[in-house]
Amino acid sequence: MPELPQRKRLYHASPNWVRGGAVYFITICCALRHKPQLTLAPAFEVMKGAIEHYARSGRWWVELFLAMPDHCHAMASFPECESMERVMRDWKRYVAKRAGVKWQDGFFDHRLCSKESADEKWHYILQNPVRQNLVKDPAEWPCIWEPKSVAR
Repeated sequence: MPELPQRKRLYHASPNWVRGGAVYFITICCALRHKPQLTLAPAFEVMKGAIEHYARSGRWWVELFLAMPDHCHAMASFPECESMERVMRDWKRYVAKRAGVKWQDGFFDHRLCSKESADEKWHYILQNPVRQNLVKDPAEWPCIWEPKSVAR
């Protein structure tokens, strides 16, 4: 099997003109791809607990989180006093220690600039298990978390 190219390091500092509270589409991948880690019940419970703890602590606000077997997607915002990179690093470290998940270095983020863009990413996230033939209907996917007050 040919060696995969090395990913370039992405830095996640927001420009000074981006205000806190901007919503980001985030993808985090496991180091071992094509091996189910994140959809195992113990790992998913740890991730949900960490999402809720970080929200109560004011470190982020997650609108939607969906775990696939080897990666996860989120729509999240961060207060001005928090660095997205630091929050994500701390969250990944917590999940790794408690659930034994081995993550790839870094993560992918994309700032959502409009309601249409946010709606598109919301739909993309929900359809991910359908596209991977894991379920026929997104409502069947068990590894999803969203605050009770958010719906699209």
